[in-house]
Amino acid sequence: MLTQLQSPARRTATAILLVGLLCVSATRALAQEQSSSLFVDAIKRAALDPTTYAPAGIAYYATYQDWKTSQPFFARGANEMNPRYTVSGLSNDTPIDYGTGKQRIFRDALINLQISAVTNVTSNVVENLLIKRYPDHRKLVRGLAWAERISVASFLAYRMSSPHFQQAALNEQLARQWGYTQ
Repeated sequence: MLTQLQSPARRTATAILLVGLLCVSATRALAQEQSSSLFVDAIKRAALDPTTYAPAGIAYYATYQDWKTSQPFFARGANEMNPRYTVSGLSNDTPIDYGTGKQRIFRDALINLQISAVTNVTSNVVENLLIKRYPDHRKLVRGLAWAERISVASFLAYRMSSPHFQQAALNEQLARQWGYTQ
């Protein structure tokens, strides 16, 4: 457990969550001075916003496809290059079993969902504060906020899923070439 908490990805995710929580806490104090519904509204809007869920869902699907298409190679003795999915935690070693890999992929998706949720709640709080400050520019603020959330969600989804989609496609191609069944 300690080695999982010390991995660079976990430290980065923890740092992002902490910064997001600090931002939300600070904006909540502002929101309480102005209106208690400001923060509640931001949470509701983030919960209904597809950009909260899309990056985690896409990354989950891509990582799962990578894991699933790697199984024929593992069954024939191939090693896993990703240290998160090896028994020893080192690159180029024996892969963990299929079920444990699925659990790790799911946990990663939950962490990604938390990061997206904190990001979107923070974005919605800032958006609400800007609308309160500049009520004559409500449409502009909403439009820019949507553009920001869509851009961040697109970037996160691409960044987290692209290597896995590429690896899954390569795995499928190699499995066909080598006559492995999936």
